[in-house]
Amino acid sequence: MRTETPWGPWEPASLTEVVALLQGLEASWWVSGGYAIELAVGRSFREHGDVDISVLRRDQLAMRRHLAGWDVQLVDSGEFRLWEIDEVLPEHVHDIWIRETPDGPWRFQLMVDEADGAEWIYRRDARIRRPLASLGIAEDGFVRLSPEVQLLFKSKARRPKDEQDFAEVLPVLTGQQRLWLDQMLAIEFGTHPWRDRLRG
Repeated sequence: MRTETPWGPWEPASLTEVVALLQGLEASWWVSGGYAIELAVGRSFREHGDVDISVLRRDQLAMRRHLAGWDVQLVDSGEFRLWEIDEVLPEHVHDIWIRETPDGPWRFQLMVDEADGAEWIYRRDARIRRPLASLGIAEDGFVRLSPEVQLLFKSKARRPKDEQDFAEVLPVLTGQQRLWLDQMLAIEFGTHPWRDRLRG
């Protein structure tokens, strides 16, 4: 699906292509975004405008070197600029757009996550943490972000696609996943429209 943006067109690679590209990377990474939700549901239920991959900030240079030869642009305060090989990202940068060439369409997106030792830290609220070992769920050849964690990211904007993702994945969440997300929403927001549905 090709979509136009002010920063150039998106023509996302397939999830299979992105996973193949990242094989051999000596760092942890997760399939995230809408695909992480769809994989949890177990079927396709909507179109995807991009492919999201999450990586820990401490593994950023391994990821950047793995993508040598690609046009990798970091989003810094709303502006795009080339992410140079061996450049350490500014602390506030967590959004990276990637394409084969500067004149080609964007192919996938990297999201940079925080961690401290064996603990993942939610970048929007450092009170929210969990063991890195519980962050993902293994698939065939890759790891996807656990759905309750992805829903936490989606809970802020609550765009139509986020609401659809929540509704589709809610029936397959375990009691433990529902409880965790309910508690984290309480920490970040206090009240939130999803909390009653999680407890229902």
